[in-house]
Amino acid sequence: MIARIKDFIRTAGGESIITLVTSADCAEEIDELKDAEIDVTLKKHRKRRSLDANAYAWVLIDKIAAALKSSPEAVYRHEIRQIAGVSDVVCVREEAAEAFCEGWRAKGLGWLTETFPSKINGCVNVRVYFGSSTYDSFQMKRLIDAIIQDAKALGITTETPDEIAKMISLWGNEK
Repeated sequence: MIARIKDFIRTAGGESIITLVTSADCAEEIDELKDAEIDVTLKKHRKRRSLDANAYAWVLIDKIAAALKSSPEAVYRHEIRQIAGVSDVVCVREEAAEAFCEGWRAKGLGWLTETFPSKINGCVNVRVYFGSSTYDSFQMKRLIDAIIQDAKALGITTETPDEIAKMISLWGNEK
């Protein structure tokens, strides 16, 4: 849900009261959660990516795959690994690492894992990559920019800068 912080009050007892304003009809959800302990995450809203921009990325991925005599899936996975800020590292017990990685990869095509040694005895570090379906417009722009750069390096014709700018300007306008 998208909201704005309207007010923030710190009580004498050290509690914080945050008032949020939203246009969403969430009365039913609030009634269910009232007086229950809940997990709350507040972060700055970013526009979602454009489905047209995502479709364009896949057109280029397909052309790159054909030029490299590879699969579109392999090209997509390569591109995902090149984008900063779309992965995390978790420490997992060695005996659980394989099952953890299989479960992570089952989430989708771009949900990748790479393992490397941990300094903790009996554990392994797993770099987990998030699929582009979770990307905000900034992350998706970086992915598309990288794909365009790789396409151009292979001599593949891409949209004009104006057409690309138009797609970027539409990011987040679809609901």
